[in-house]
Amino acid sequence: MINGIELEDAIALMAQHITPLGTEKVNLFQSLGRTLAYDITAPMPQPPFDRSPLDGYALRAEDIAGASKEHPVTLTVVDTIYAGDVPMIPVKEGQAVRIMTGSMLPPGCNCVLMQEETDMGNPDVAIYSSLKPYANYCYRGEDYRFGDLLIPAGARINAAAIGVLSSAGIVENIAVLRRPSIAVLSTGDEVVIPGTGVELPAGKIYGSNANMIAARLCELGFAEVRIEHAGDNADLVSSAIRQLAVKSEVVITTGGVSVGAKDILHDAIELLHAEKLFWHVKMKPGTPAIFSLYGNVPLLSLSGNPFAAAATFELLARPLLSAMTDEDWLYPRQIAGVVQTPFPKESRGRRFIRGRIANGKVFLPDEHSSGSLSSMVGCNCLVDLPAGTPPLVGGEQVNVWKL
Repeated sequence: MINGIELEDAIALMAQHITPLGTEKVNLFQSLGRTLAYDITAPMPQPPFDRSPLDGYALRAEDIAGASKEHPVTLTVVDTIYAGDVPMIPVKEGQAVRIMTGSMLPPGCNCVLMQEETDMGNPDVAIYSSLKPYANYCYRGEDYRFGDLLIPAGARINAAAIGVLSSAGIVENIAVLRRPSIAVLSTGDEVVIPGTGVELPAGKIYGSNANMIAARLCELGFAEVRIEHAGDNADLVSSAIRQLAVKSEVVITTGGVSVGAKDILHDAIELLHAEKLFWHVKMKPGTPAIFSLYGNVPLLSLSGNPFAAAATFELLARPLLSAMTDEDWLYPRQIAGVVQTPFPKESRGRRFIRGRIANGKVFLPDEHSSGSLSSMVGCNCLVDLPAGTPPLVGGEQVNVWKL
């Protein structure tokens, strides 16, 4: 077990002990937000036939050459085609077919004139405008052809991708990178679970960490998340982890990781006979984070301070989940920014502070306590201050981990 480890080394060590979960097949709507495992190519052309892009008349361009409002051309309407119909009558010289948007074009036509350029007559229609051949003519395969790449492996499925897959008739057996089921266990005798109808006794607090982490997991697309709570008792905590690990592939805990009299995660890990790989990450907040392996189940134990739990989730849990799923986008992206707001403290060790970045400018809130969560609302980044950074006065370039 390593006692005191750099953040990047902690991330690498976790990845070394993780085997990616592989792939699974899901249906169309289950694929939303997931990462595609393999290329998907078109099993058919789209559109599957030549079609009209507007309501009007399918006809031959050579029949209406020179037509105008002053000198209309009259054609005979030989058929009407609605979307979904199969045209039965071909267009011949001097003829037109009334057609609706999305309808299959009849044989013989080479353009479609919008109905506003006619008198919409029947059985004869007066044409007030001319067209070039194949104007307003939507070709078979205009969107994509058979065998075209629709969505590449590694892409995240969004609403547009759902539409494309639907247009190709692909609604089942979509191969995506598999995601783990996750359990979140909060600890602490002082914690009361909100929403249970229990009035808050003196000396107690409503628990926020488990709901916050579970909600963040949902934001990141992890649908299968369980929440539990246990008091400051190593037997209770180890029993809870043991039960959660039966149905979960990752367990994240908060609280009990430091060296206080009730920091019982160490004892719980021993009772589980889990392998502790590191304790203490060289950063603030969340220094006493622990990573263990309980059999094949990764066990990531975070600080109970709310901001520390939030920050170390982003810095440790997201890379862990990225390694498990092979989804690179889960790993927080780092960019440069210029801080606009003073930060009064010297950072003797590496420190992460909350912030908001917009157009390369980083703005800091007033409150930076590890126990304070409200100033995290509206933040979209963590500012990475290396050891030895003096107080910030504004205008300095900083490294930012985007959330």
